[in-house]
Amino acid sequence: MKLEDPRLLRQYAYIDGKWTHGDAGRETAVIDPATGETLGHIPLLETEQIRGAVEAADNAFVHWRALRVDERCERLLAWYDLIQANREDLATIMTHEQGKPLPDARGEVEYGASFVRWFAEESKRTFGQTIPSHIPNAALGTLKEPIGVAALITPWNFPLAMITRKAAAAMAAGCSVVVKPAGETPFSALALAELAERAGIPAGVFNVVLGEAAEVSEVLCKDERVKVLSFTGSTPVGRLLLEQSASTVKRVSLELGGNAPFIVGPDVDPKEAALAAVAAKFQTAGQDCLAANRILVHEDVHDAFVDHFAERMKALKVGNGLMSEIDIGPLIHHRAVEKATSIVDDALSKGATLVHGDQSMAPGENFFMPTLLTDVTGDMQVWREENFSPVAGITRFASDDEAIELANDTEYGLAAYVFTHDIRRIWKMLRALGNGMVAINTVKMTGPPVPFGGVKQSGLGREGGTAGIEEYLETKYYCLGGLGSVSGS
Repeated sequence: MKLEDPRLLRQYAYIDGKWTHGDAGRETAVIDPATGETLGHIPLLETEQIRGAVEAADNAFVHWRALRVDERCERLLAWYDLIQANREDLATIMTHEQGKPLPDARGEVEYGASFVRWFAEESKRTFGQTIPSHIPNAALGTLKEPIGVAALITPWNFPLAMITRKAAAAMAAGCSVVVKPAGETPFSALALAELAERAGIPAGVFNVVLGEAAEVSEVLCKDERVKVLSFTGSTPVGRLLLEQSASTVKRVSLELGGNAPFIVGPDVDPKEAALAAVAAKFQTAGQDCLAANRILVHEDVHDAFVDHFAERMKALKVGNGLMSEIDIGPLIHHRAVEKATSIVDDALSKGATLVHGDQSMAPGENFFMPTLLTDVTGDMQVWREENFSPVAGITRFASDDEAIELANDTEYGLAAYVFTHDIRRIWKMLRALGNGMVAINTVKMTGPPVPFGGVKQSGLGREGGTAGIEEYLETKYYCLGGLGSVSGS
Protein backbone atom coordinates (compact mmCIF):
# COMPACT_ATOMS: atom_id res chain seq x y z
CA MET A 1 0.00 0.00 0.00
CA LYS A 2 1.54 3.31 -1.10
CA LEU A 3 0.92 6.18 1.29
CA GLU A 4 2.35 9.67 1.49
CA ASP A 5 2.62 9.14 5.25
CA PRO A 6 3.31 5.45 6.01
CA ARG A 7 2.86 6.12 9.74
CA LEU A 8 -0.89 6.18 9.17
CA LEU A 9 -0.90 2.43 8.55
CA ARG A 10 -0.81 1.05 12.09
CA GLN A 11 -0.99 -2.63 13.00
CA TYR A 12 -1.47 -2.32 16.76
CA ALA A 13 -4.32 -1.48 19.10
CA TYR A 14 -4.28 2.00 20.63
CA ILE A 15 -4.85 2.16 24.39
CA ASP A 16 -4.10 5.04 26.75
CA GLY A 17 -1.97 6.79 24.13
CA LYS A 18 0.17 3.71 23.47
CA TRP A 19 0.35 1.34 20.50
CA THR A 20 -0.31 -2.10 21.92
CA HIS A 21 0.11 -5.69 20.72
CA GLY A 22 -1.84 -8.66 22.02
CA ASP A 23 -0.52 -10.25 25.23
CA ALA A 24 -1.10 -13.79 23.94
CA GLY A 25 0.39 -13.15 20.53
CA ARG A 26 -2.89 -13.83 18.74
CA GLU A 27 -3.41 -11.94 15.51
CA THR A 28 -5.45 -11.98 12.33
CA ALA A 29 -4.82 -10.89 8.77
CA VAL A 30 -6.57 -7.99 7.07
CA ILE A 31 -7.39 -8.82 3.45
CA ASP A 32 -7.92 -6.59 0.42
CA PRO A 33 -11.29 -7.87 -0.86
CA ALA A 34 -10.51 -6.85 -4.44
CA THR A 35 -7.24 -8.77 -4.75
CA GLY A 36 -7.20 -11.25 -1.88
CA GLU A 37 -3.82 -9.88 -0.81
CA THR A 38 -2.88 -9.53 2.85
CA LEU A 39 -2.61 -5.86 3.80
CA GLY A 40 -1.24 -6.50 7.28
CA HIS A 41 -2.04 -8.09 10.61
CA ILE A 42 -3.74 -6.84 13.76
CA PRO A 43 -3.60 -8.25 17.29
CA LEU A 44 -6.51 -9.96 18.99
CA LEU A 45 -6.53 -8.52 22.49
CA GLU A 46 -7.18 -10.45 25.65
CA THR A 47 -10.02 -9.65 28.05
CA GLU A 48 -7.75 -7.89 30.52
CA GLN A 49 -6.38 -5.63 27.79
CA ILE A 50 -9.90 -4.62 26.78
CA ARG A 51 -10.70 -3.89 30.41
CA GLY A 52 -7.47 -1.90 30.51
CA ALA A 53 -8.77 0.27 27.68
CA VAL A 54 -11.96 0.91 29.64
CA GLU A 55 -9.87 1.80 32.71
CA ALA A 56 -7.77 4.20 30.64
CA ALA A 57 -10.91 5.84 29.28
CA ASP A 58 -12.43 6.04 32.75
CA ASN A 59 -9.32 7.74 34.13
CA ALA A 60 -9.07 10.12 31.19
CA PHE A 61 -12.74 11.06 31.47
CA VAL A 62 -12.14 12.93 34.72
CA HIS A 63 -9.71 15.35 33.07
CA TRP A 64 -11.36 15.53 29.63
CA ARG A 65 -14.75 16.52 31.04
CA ALA A 66 -13.04 19.17 33.20
CA LEU A 67 -11.63 21.00 30.18
CA ARG A 68 -13.42 24.16 29.17
CA VAL A 69 -15.72 23.52 26.24
CA ASP A 70 -13.66 25.80 23.98
CA GLU A 71 -10.55 23.75 24.78
CA ARG A 72 -12.26 20.51 23.77
CA CYS A 73 -13.54 22.24 20.66
CA GLU A 74 -10.04 23.33 19.68
CA ARG A 75 -8.67 19.78 20.01
CA LEU A 76 -11.48 18.39 17.88
CA LEU A 77 -10.99 21.06 15.21
CA ALA A 78 -7.28 20.20 15.12
CA TRP A 79 -8.31 16.56 14.54
CA TYR A 80 -10.63 17.71 11.76
CA ASP A 81 -7.81 19.66 10.07
CA LEU A 82 -5.51 16.63 10.17
CA ILE A 83 -8.17 14.33 8.72
CA GLN A 84 -8.65 16.78 5.86
CA ALA A 85 -4.91 17.19 5.33
CA ASN A 86 -4.46 13.40 5.08
CA ARG A 87 -7.63 12.60 3.14
CA GLU A 88 -5.84 10.98 0.19
CA ASP A 89 -3.99 8.51 2.41
CA LEU A 90 -7.13 7.83 4.43
CA ALA A 91 -9.09 7.17 1.23
CA THR A 92 -6.37 4.85 -0.05
CA ILE A 93 -6.39 2.85 3.19
CA MET A 94 -10.18 2.59 3.02
CA THR A 95 -10.28 1.40 -0.59
CA HIS A 96 -7.68 -1.28 0.14
CA GLU A 97 -9.41 -2.67 3.23
CA GLN A 98 -13.07 -2.09 2.33
CA GLY A 99 -13.07 -2.18 -1.48
CA LYS A 100 -15.17 0.85 -2.35
CA PRO A 101 -14.03 2.93 -5.34
CA LEU A 102 -11.45 5.58 -4.50
CA PRO A 103 -13.76 8.54 -5.30
CA ASP A 104 -16.34 7.08 -2.90
CA ALA A 105 -13.64 6.66 -0.26
CA ARG A 106 -12.58 10.28 -0.69
CA GLY A 107 -16.20 11.26 -0.25
CA GLU A 108 -16.44 9.26 2.95
CA VAL A 109 -13.33 10.94 4.39
CA GLU A 110 -14.91 14.32 3.67
CA TYR A 111 -18.21 13.13 5.13
CA GLY A 112 -16.52 11.67 8.21
CA ALA A 113 -14.49 14.82 8.83
CA SER A 114 -17.65 16.93 8.63
CA PHE A 115 -19.00 15.26 11.78
CA VAL A 116 -15.87 16.18 13.72
CA ARG A 117 -16.29 19.83 12.79
CA TRP A 118 -20.04 19.82 13.42
CA PHE A 119 -19.80 18.33 16.89
CA ALA A 120 -16.79 20.45 17.84
CA GLU A 121 -19.01 23.46 17.25
CA GLU A 122 -22.12 21.80 18.71
CA SER A 123 -20.25 21.30 22.00
CA LYS A 124 -20.71 25.02 22.66
CA ARG A 125 -24.49 24.68 22.44
CA THR A 126 -25.21 22.00 25.05
CA PHE A 127 -27.47 24.33 26.95
CA GLY A 128 -29.41 23.63 30.10
CA GLN A 129 -32.73 25.27 30.97
CA THR A 130 -34.12 27.70 33.49
CA ILE A 131 -37.42 26.38 34.83
CA PRO A 132 -40.01 28.85 36.13
CA SER A 133 -40.25 27.92 39.78
CA HIS A 134 -43.41 26.64 41.46
CA ILE A 135 -41.51 26.48 44.76
CA PRO A 136 -41.32 29.69 46.83
CA ASN A 137 -37.87 31.30 47.08
CA ALA A 138 -36.18 28.72 44.85
CA ALA A 139 -34.49 28.69 41.44
CA LEU A 140 -34.97 25.63 39.25
CA GLY A 141 -33.02 24.53 36.22
CA THR A 142 -31.06 21.85 34.41
CA LEU A 143 -27.45 21.25 33.46
CA LYS A 144 -26.07 19.03 30.69
CA GLU A 145 -23.24 16.77 31.81
CA PRO A 146 -21.23 14.09 29.96
CA ILE A 147 -22.46 10.61 30.73
CA GLY A 148 -19.04 8.92 31.03
CA VAL A 149 -17.10 6.29 29.09
CA ALA A 150 -18.66 5.50 25.69
CA ALA A 151 -18.12 2.18 23.91
CA LEU A 152 -18.47 2.52 20.15
CA ILE A 153 -18.82 -0.59 17.96
CA THR A 154 -18.65 0.24 14.26
CA PRO A 155 -19.18 -1.61 10.95
CA TRP A 156 -17.01 -2.28 7.92
CA ASN A 157 -19.14 -0.61 5.23
CA PHE A 158 -18.30 2.94 6.34
CA PRO A 159 -15.14 2.34 8.39
CA LEU A 160 -14.23 5.99 8.97
CA ALA A 161 -17.46 7.97 9.01
CA MET A 162 -19.27 5.64 11.40
CA ILE A 163 -16.47 6.23 13.91
CA THR A 164 -16.35 10.00 13.61
CA ARG A 165 -20.14 10.34 13.74
CA LYS A 166 -20.12 8.60 17.12
CA ALA A 167 -16.75 9.56 18.57
CA ALA A 168 -16.90 13.27 17.73
CA ALA A 169 -20.31 13.55 19.38
CA ALA A 170 -19.16 11.71 22.49
CA MET A 171 -15.89 13.58 22.82
CA ALA A 172 -17.54 16.95 22.20
CA ALA A 173 -19.94 16.15 25.04
CA GLY A 174 -16.98 15.50 27.32
CA CYS A 175 -16.94 11.69 27.18
CA SER A 176 -13.95 9.45 26.57
CA VAL A 177 -14.36 6.59 24.10
CA VAL A 178 -13.35 3.01 23.42
CA VAL A 179 -13.77 2.16 19.73
CA LYS A 180 -14.14 -1.40 18.45
CA PRO A 181 -13.89 -1.27 14.64
CA ALA A 182 -14.86 -4.17 12.40
CA GLY A 183 -12.12 -6.75 12.02
CA GLU A 184 -12.32 -6.44 8.24
CA THR A 185 -11.53 -2.70 8.30
CA PRO A 186 -9.41 -1.78 11.34
CA PHE A 187 -6.82 0.39 9.59
CA SER A 188 -9.15 3.38 9.08
CA ALA A 189 -9.83 3.43 12.83
CA LEU A 190 -6.15 3.17 13.69
CA ALA A 191 -5.27 5.98 11.27
CA LEU A 192 -7.86 8.14 13.07
CA ALA A 193 -6.15 7.28 16.36
CA GLU A 194 -2.78 8.37 14.97
CA LEU A 195 -4.27 11.69 13.85
CA ALA A 196 -6.10 12.17 17.16
CA GLU A 197 -2.80 11.82 18.97
CA ARG A 198 -1.19 14.39 16.67
CA ALA A 199 -4.14 16.71 17.29
CA GLY A 200 -3.43 16.74 21.01
CA ILE A 201 -6.30 14.54 22.12
CA PRO A 202 -5.09 13.40 25.57
CA ALA A 203 -4.10 9.79 26.21
CA GLY A 204 -7.07 7.62 27.14
CA VAL A 205 -9.72 9.84 25.56
CA PHE A 206 -9.72 7.97 22.22
CA ASN A 207 -8.88 4.27 22.40
CA VAL A 208 -9.09 1.57 19.71
CA VAL A 209 -9.40 -2.07 20.77
CA LEU A 210 -9.10 -5.04 18.42
CA GLY A 211 -10.18 -8.62 18.87
CA GLU A 212 -12.87 -11.18 18.30
CA ALA A 213 -16.11 -9.23 17.97
CA ALA A 214 -18.14 -11.36 20.39
CA GLU A 215 -15.41 -11.29 23.06
CA VAL A 216 -14.84 -7.55 22.89
CA SER A 217 -18.52 -6.59 22.80
CA GLU A 218 -19.36 -8.78 25.79
CA VAL A 219 -16.65 -7.13 27.88
CA LEU A 220 -17.78 -3.65 26.88
CA CYS A 221 -21.47 -4.41 27.46
CA LYS A 222 -20.96 -5.88 30.91
CA ASP A 223 -18.41 -3.39 32.27
CA GLU A 224 -20.13 -1.00 34.69
CA ARG A 225 -17.62 1.74 33.89
CA VAL A 226 -19.00 1.93 30.35
CA LYS A 227 -22.01 4.22 30.66
CA VAL A 228 -23.19 4.27 27.05
CA LEU A 229 -22.91 1.80 24.17
CA SER A 230 -23.36 2.89 20.56
CA PHE A 231 -23.52 0.22 17.87
CA THR A 232 -24.02 0.27 14.12
CA GLY A 233 -24.63 -3.10 12.50
CA SER A 234 -27.19 -5.81 11.99
CA THR A 235 -30.46 -6.04 13.89
CA PRO A 236 -29.75 -9.55 15.28
CA VAL A 237 -26.44 -8.38 16.77
CA GLY A 238 -28.10 -5.22 18.07
CA ARG A 239 -30.65 -7.32 19.95
CA LEU A 240 -27.83 -9.34 21.55
CA LEU A 241 -25.91 -6.23 22.63
CA LEU A 242 -29.06 -4.73 24.11
CA GLU A 243 -29.58 -7.89 26.13
CA GLN A 244 -25.95 -7.98 27.28
CA SER A 245 -26.13 -4.34 28.38
CA ALA A 246 -29.25 -4.83 30.49
CA SER A 247 -27.39 -5.98 33.60
CA THR A 248 -25.57 -2.64 33.90
CA VAL A 249 -28.55 -0.54 32.77
CA LYS A 250 -26.34 1.48 30.46
CA ARG A 251 -27.68 3.77 27.81
CA VAL A 252 -27.75 2.05 24.41
CA SER A 253 -27.86 3.68 21.00
CA LEU A 254 -28.43 1.35 18.05
CA GLU A 255 -28.29 2.07 14.33
CA LEU A 256 -29.40 -1.24 12.86
CA GLY A 257 -30.60 -2.75 9.62
CA GLY A 258 -32.63 -1.15 6.89
CA ASN A 259 -34.83 -2.46 4.11
CA ALA A 260 -35.64 0.81 2.41
CA PRO A 261 -38.61 1.15 0.07
CA PHE A 262 -38.20 3.33 -3.02
CA ILE A 263 -41.67 4.40 -4.15
CA VAL A 264 -42.17 5.70 -7.70
CA GLY A 265 -45.47 7.47 -8.27
CA PRO A 266 -47.41 7.53 -11.57
CA ASP A 267 -46.73 11.23 -12.19
CA VAL A 268 -42.92 11.23 -12.41
CA ASP A 269 -40.54 10.90 -15.33
CA PRO A 270 -39.61 7.17 -15.22
CA LYS A 271 -36.11 7.85 -16.52
CA GLU A 272 -35.41 10.46 -13.86
CA ALA A 273 -36.72 8.15 -11.14
CA ALA A 274 -34.77 5.17 -12.50
CA LEU A 275 -31.47 7.06 -12.47
CA ALA A 276 -32.12 8.10 -8.87
CA ALA A 277 -33.03 4.52 -7.91
CA VAL A 278 -29.78 3.18 -9.38
CA ALA A 279 -27.85 5.73 -7.33
CA ALA A 280 -29.79 4.83 -4.18
CA LYS A 281 -29.27 1.11 -4.68
CA PHE A 282 -25.69 0.57 -5.79
CA GLN A 283 -23.53 2.90 -3.67
CA THR A 284 -20.95 0.87 -1.74
CA ALA A 285 -21.96 -2.12 -3.92
CA GLY A 286 -25.34 -2.14 -2.19
CA GLN A 287 -23.66 -2.67 1.19
CA ASP A 288 -25.44 0.30 2.73
CA CYS A 289 -28.24 0.43 5.29
CA LEU A 290 -29.82 3.21 3.24
CA ALA A 291 -29.77 1.19 0.01
CA ALA A 292 -33.06 1.10 -1.91
CA ASN A 293 -33.83 -2.57 -1.37
CA ARG A 294 -37.52 -2.75 -2.30
CA ILE A 295 -38.30 -0.66 -5.37
CA LEU A 296 -42.07 -0.10 -5.69
CA VAL A 297 -43.19 1.29 -9.05
CA HIS A 298 -46.67 2.35 -10.10
CA GLU A 299 -48.06 0.16 -12.86
CA ASP A 300 -48.50 3.12 -15.23
CA VAL A 301 -44.72 3.75 -15.39
CA HIS A 302 -43.43 0.30 -14.42
CA ASP A 303 -42.25 -0.96 -17.80
CA ALA A 304 -40.53 2.28 -18.81
CA PHE A 305 -38.89 2.52 -15.38
CA VAL A 306 -37.53 -1.04 -15.65
CA ASP A 307 -36.07 -0.32 -19.11
CA HIS A 308 -34.30 2.85 -17.94
CA PHE A 309 -33.11 1.21 -14.72
CA ALA A 310 -31.64 -1.76 -16.61
CA GLU A 311 -29.94 0.51 -19.14
CA ARG A 312 -28.26 2.61 -16.47
CA MET A 313 -27.35 -0.41 -14.35
CA LYS A 314 -25.68 -2.15 -17.29
CA ALA A 315 -23.41 0.88 -17.73
CA LEU A 316 -21.99 0.56 -14.20
CA LYS A 317 -18.37 -0.56 -14.20
CA VAL A 318 -17.30 -3.23 -11.73
CA GLY A 319 -13.69 -3.68 -10.62
CA ASN A 320 -10.88 -2.86 -8.21
CA GLY A 321 -11.71 0.45 -6.53
CA LEU A 322 -8.18 1.73 -7.14
CA MET A 323 -8.77 1.69 -10.89
CA SER A 324 -10.23 4.71 -12.66
CA GLU A 325 -13.92 5.05 -13.53
CA ILE A 326 -15.04 2.17 -11.33
CA ASP A 327 -18.59 2.40 -9.97
CA ILE A 328 -18.85 -0.83 -7.97
CA GLY A 329 -16.07 -2.51 -6.05
CA PRO A 330 -15.98 -5.97 -4.47
CA LEU A 331 -18.21 -7.22 -1.70
CA ILE A 332 -16.47 -7.38 1.66
CA HIS A 333 -15.76 -11.14 1.48
CA HIS A 334 -16.85 -14.27 -0.35
CA ARG A 335 -19.58 -15.06 2.19
CA ALA A 336 -21.33 -11.92 1.00
CA VAL A 337 -21.13 -13.18 -2.58
CA GLU A 338 -22.64 -16.50 -1.52
CA LYS A 339 -25.48 -14.70 0.26
CA ALA A 340 -26.20 -12.56 -2.82
CA THR A 341 -26.26 -15.69 -4.95
CA SER A 342 -28.70 -17.40 -2.61
CA ILE A 343 -31.00 -14.36 -2.62
CA VAL A 344 -31.17 -14.35 -6.41
CA ASP A 345 -31.66 -18.12 -6.59
CA ASP A 346 -34.46 -17.92 -4.02
CA ALA A 347 -36.25 -15.18 -5.96
CA LEU A 348 -36.01 -17.02 -9.27
CA SER A 349 -37.31 -20.24 -7.70
CA LYS A 350 -40.38 -18.31 -6.50
CA GLY A 351 -41.26 -16.66 -9.79
CA ALA A 352 -39.12 -13.53 -10.09
CA THR A 353 -37.79 -12.50 -13.50
CA LEU A 354 -34.06 -11.95 -14.02
CA VAL A 355 -33.70 -8.87 -16.19
CA HIS A 356 -29.93 -8.60 -15.94
CA GLY A 357 -27.06 -10.00 -13.89
CA ASP A 358 -24.49 -12.24 -15.57
CA GLN A 359 -22.16 -13.41 -12.80
CA SER A 360 -19.75 -14.96 -15.29
CA MET A 361 -18.60 -11.38 -15.95
CA ALA A 362 -17.45 -10.83 -12.36
CA PRO A 363 -13.75 -9.78 -12.29
CA GLY A 364 -12.92 -11.76 -9.14
CA GLU A 365 -14.27 -14.14 -6.55
CA ASN A 366 -15.44 -11.35 -4.21
CA PHE A 367 -17.28 -9.43 -6.92
CA PHE A 368 -20.98 -9.64 -7.70
CA MET A 369 -22.33 -8.11 -10.87
CA PRO A 370 -25.29 -5.72 -10.41
CA THR A 371 -28.50 -7.68 -10.77
CA LEU A 372 -32.08 -6.65 -11.50
CA LEU A 373 -35.11 -8.75 -10.59
CA THR A 374 -38.73 -7.93 -11.39
CA ASP A 375 -42.00 -9.54 -10.28
CA VAL A 376 -40.66 -9.60 -6.72
CA THR A 377 -43.15 -10.76 -4.09
CA GLY A 378 -43.32 -10.72 -0.31
CA ASP A 379 -42.31 -14.35 0.19
CA MET A 380 -38.85 -13.83 -1.35
CA GLN A 381 -35.62 -13.25 0.57
CA VAL A 382 -34.88 -10.20 -1.59
CA TRP A 383 -38.06 -8.64 -0.17
CA ARG A 384 -37.87 -9.81 3.44
CA GLU A 385 -34.15 -9.33 4.16
CA GLU A 386 -31.68 -6.48 3.99
CA ASN A 387 -29.69 -8.03 1.16
CA PHE A 388 -26.55 -5.83 1.48
CA SER A 389 -25.52 -6.58 -2.11
CA PRO A 390 -25.96 -5.14 -5.62
CA VAL A 391 -29.25 -7.00 -6.11
CA ALA A 392 -32.26 -4.80 -6.93
CA GLY A 393 -35.83 -6.04 -6.76
CA ILE A 394 -38.80 -4.28 -8.35
CA THR A 395 -42.47 -4.71 -7.44
CA ARG A 396 -45.40 -2.98 -9.16
CA PHE A 397 -48.33 -1.38 -7.33
CA ALA A 398 -51.68 0.08 -8.37
CA SER A 399 -52.60 2.60 -5.64
CA ASP A 400 -51.03 4.79 -2.97
CA ASP A 401 -52.58 2.71 -0.21
CA GLU A 402 -51.10 -0.46 -1.71
CA ALA A 403 -47.66 1.18 -1.94
CA ILE A 404 -47.82 2.24 1.71
CA GLU A 405 -48.89 -1.21 2.82
CA LEU A 406 -46.08 -2.83 0.85
CA ALA A 407 -43.50 -0.33 2.10
CA ASN A 408 -44.46 -0.92 5.73
CA ASP A 409 -44.41 -4.70 5.34
CA THR A 410 -41.11 -5.16 7.18
CA GLU A 411 -39.66 -5.21 10.67
CA TYR A 412 -37.27 -2.46 9.60
CA GLY A 413 -37.93 1.26 9.59
CA LEU A 414 -34.77 3.20 8.79
CA ALA A 415 -35.20 5.14 5.52
CA ALA A 416 -37.67 5.47 2.68
CA TYR A 417 -37.59 7.23 -0.70
CA VAL A 418 -40.62 8.72 -2.44
CA PHE A 419 -40.65 10.09 -5.97
CA THR A 420 -43.81 12.03 -6.86
CA HIS A 421 -44.81 15.64 -7.58
CA ASP A 422 -48.31 15.36 -6.13
CA ILE A 423 -48.29 17.26 -2.83
CA ARG A 424 -51.22 15.24 -1.51
CA ARG A 425 -49.37 11.99 -2.18
CA ILE A 426 -46.17 13.41 -0.66
CA TRP A 427 -47.90 14.39 2.57
CA LYS A 428 -49.86 11.16 2.79
CA MET A 429 -46.76 9.00 2.40
CA LEU A 430 -44.59 11.18 4.59
CA ARG A 431 -46.99 10.64 7.46
CA ALA A 432 -47.95 7.01 6.77
CA LEU A 433 -44.55 5.45 6.12
CA GLY A 434 -43.06 3.69 9.15
CA ASN A 435 -39.53 5.02 8.75
CA GLY A 436 -37.33 7.34 10.76
CA MET A 437 -36.17 9.19 7.64
CA VAL A 438 -38.02 9.94 4.40
CA ALA A 439 -36.37 11.44 1.31
CA ILE A 440 -38.73 12.97 -1.25
CA ASN A 441 -37.56 13.41 -4.85
CA THR A 442 -33.93 13.03 -3.82
CA VAL A 443 -31.57 10.28 -2.70
CA LYS A 444 -29.25 12.60 -0.80
CA MET A 445 -30.48 12.87 2.77
CA THR A 446 -27.60 12.51 5.24
CA GLY A 447 -25.07 14.90 6.77
CA PRO A 448 -23.92 16.37 10.09
CA PRO A 449 -27.10 18.39 10.85
CA VAL A 450 -29.37 15.36 10.25
CA PRO A 451 -30.86 13.27 13.11
CA PHE A 452 -29.95 9.93 11.52
CA GLY A 453 -31.81 6.88 12.80
CA GLY A 454 -34.72 4.52 12.44
CA VAL A 455 -37.84 3.17 14.12
CA LYS A 456 -39.16 -0.33 14.74
CA GLN A 457 -36.22 -2.78 14.66
CA SER A 458 -33.93 -0.40 12.81
CA GLY A 459 -32.63 1.02 16.04
CA LEU A 460 -32.76 3.28 19.08
CA GLY A 461 -31.70 6.90 19.28
CA ARG A 462 -30.28 9.28 16.69
CA GLU A 463 -26.83 10.18 15.39
CA GLY A 464 -25.95 13.56 13.93
CA GLY A 465 -27.73 16.86 14.39
CA THR A 466 -28.55 18.34 17.75
CA ALA A 467 -29.91 14.94 18.80
CA GLY A 468 -26.56 13.23 18.21
CA ILE A 469 -24.72 14.83 21.10
CA GLU A 470 -27.66 14.23 23.45
CA GLU A 471 -26.92 10.49 23.36
CA TYR A 472 -23.80 11.26 25.42
CA LEU A 473 -25.25 13.79 27.85
CA GLU A 474 -27.19 13.46 31.08
CA THR A 475 -29.74 16.06 32.21
CA LYS A 476 -29.13 17.10 35.81
CA TYR A 477 -31.93 18.99 37.52
CA TYR A 478 -31.21 21.42 40.35
CA CYS A 479 -33.39 23.15 42.88
CA LEU A 480 -31.61 26.08 44.54
CA GLY A 481 -33.55 27.00 47.66
CA GLY A 482 -33.12 29.59 50.37
CA LEU A 483 -33.22 32.59 48.05
CA GLY A 484 -35.65 34.47 50.32
CA SER A 485 -35.54 35.21 54.04
CA VAL A 486 -35.53 32.46 56.62
CA SER A 487 -39.20 33.07 57.28
CA GLY A 488 -39.94 32.65 53.59
CA SER A 489 -41.31 36.18 53.20
